[in-house]
Amino acid sequence: MVFVPDPSRTWFYRLVRRLVWMLMKLWLRPSTSGPGVVPDEGAVLVAPVHRSNVDFAFAILATDRKLFFMAKDGLFKKGLARRFFLALGAFPVHRESADRSALVLAEAVLRAGEVLVLFPEGTRREGREVESILEGAGFLSARCEAPVLPMGIAGSDRVMPKGAWFPRPRKVHVVLGEVIEPPERSEKGRVPRSAVHRHTEAIRSGIQAAYDQALALED
Repeated sequence: MVFVPDPSRTWFYRLVRRLVWMLMKLWLRPSTSGPGVVPDEGAVLVAPVHRSNVDFAFAILATDRKLFFMAKDGLFKKGLARRFFLALGAFPVHRESADRSALVLAEAVLRAGEVLVLFPEGTRREGREVESILEGAGFLSARCEAPVLPMGIAGSDRVMPKGAWFPRPRKVHVVLGEVIEPPERSEKGRVPRSAVHRHTEAIRSGIQAAYDQALALED
């Protein structure tokens, strides 16, 4: 089975999304706030902070639209698991190095006008500070002219801390930050690398602001 950015809402995707939503509602009681809004159509890049393995699930609170995910390649090693994640709109990325094939698939999602969930920190981190992010999100946003929705998630690190095998019942606060528009292109239709650097920093600051607001709700 090969990943294809199919925008159709299949019965399997709808079923799994509904089950995840119900479990989250009962077990984690997540709250959602903030000014960020995902439009009904058009490419959008959702950029959550990453503090837990369950963070990907909270992306469904941002929109009812079908989501596509970059996910660590270890999840795709077994045949059944590979088919499962591909059917849900996920595709593998090798996080230890620049994975050009994953960037190609991510670009295909955005070019198709769909919603891509990407963790700009690259891997799960700790603490209240978003110290640095990879430039992949900024590059894709600029290249595909896709706005970025920063997402702060507070409490997920207590739901499933490192070493935990099952989510714990903890309250989670999700904040959808201010949407960050892609940088303008030059007269030649290009985005200078310096502009991508600034855009990347704007994304980092947006995630930090959303995370700070989520943490304030938790404190």
